[in-house]
Amino acid sequence: MPTLLLIAVVGFVAQLVDGSLGMAYGVTTTTLLLAIGTNPAAASATVHLAEIGTTLVSGASHWKFGNVDWKVVAKIGVPGAIGAFAGATVLSTISTEIAAPVMALILLTLGVYILVRFTTFGLPKGNLGKPLRKRFLGPLGLFAGFVDATGGGGWGPVGTPALLASGRIEPRKVIGSIDTSEFLVAVAASLGFLFSLGSQGIDWSWAAAILLGGVVAAPVAAYLVRHVPPRLLGSLVGGMIILTNTRSLLRSDWIDAPTSVQWLIYGPIVLIWIAAIAYSVHQYLKGKAQESADALHHEFAAREAALVGAEQPIGQAGR
Repeated sequence: MPTLLLIAVVGFVAQLVDGSLGMAYGVTTTTLLLAIGTNPAAASATVHLAEIGTTLVSGASHWKFGNVDWKVVAKIGVPGAIGAFAGATVLSTISTEIAAPVMALILLTLGVYILVRFTTFGLPKGNLGKPLRKRFLGPLGLFAGFVDATGGGGWGPVGTPALLASGRIEPRKVIGSIDTSEFLVAVAASLGFLFSLGSQGIDWSWAAAILLGGVVAAPVAAYLVRHVPPRLLGSLVGGMIILTNTRSLLRSDWIDAPTSVQWLIYGPIVLIWIAAIAYSVHQYLKGKAQESADALHHEFAAREAALVGAEQPIGQAGR
């Protein structure tokens, strides 16, 4: 019973972070299951089964608070499901240890960009309101879905920074759309694992505990992201990407750093992250009228309407 309670608490915390920052649910819960002694395929399968429920509730909550762009969900979610099914099948037979550090290095670079860009200048507004193209979202979803299934998490860490870096969509809608489309990824990955593994190694009570914790946290997270200033949200997300992927690199076969060395590196990263958050809060309070989530939402809507009007044929502009 204490183990199930602990797993439920981890599910709650993981969903609270994931629903607020657009990542870390799968990584957090899978790490716990691996620490308990579950094999990688069974751990990923258990987490994805739980995610079917948590992503459904999270998506509904984000939709209720206006955090979802359904065009983005469709364009990234379907390829993501295909990638997740393929990834689940692959994980049942081979390991992805070689690819893990390469992915961590790419994400670390994106994390540094997001932390610096958002903390220093706020949300990039040059492309705000411009549509995200299918030729960008399709490959991104396919890759993120594959990584998510093979690594037990990765949909958010890959998808969220890529969409944020584009500067074409509000941060809260990035997170809401990524969380909502993850439902398709979770379903596809679960089917892939069930077809390849059956129910071998899956602990249904653990999946239920993770699900319960996540379902309770989902509405809270969706509410929080609706009101967090975009600059602060970018700083929070960027720091988490940097910290988690630095950890992955240091523990990879490329480096395999001793624990003492790892903590010596984590310390400065955390201090820089805290300083970035403090600066973002200061800048938000300094220019609250322009920095608030609501102000950005109105600016986004105005730019989007202007772009739509500019694309209309001249004869239809006044209709």
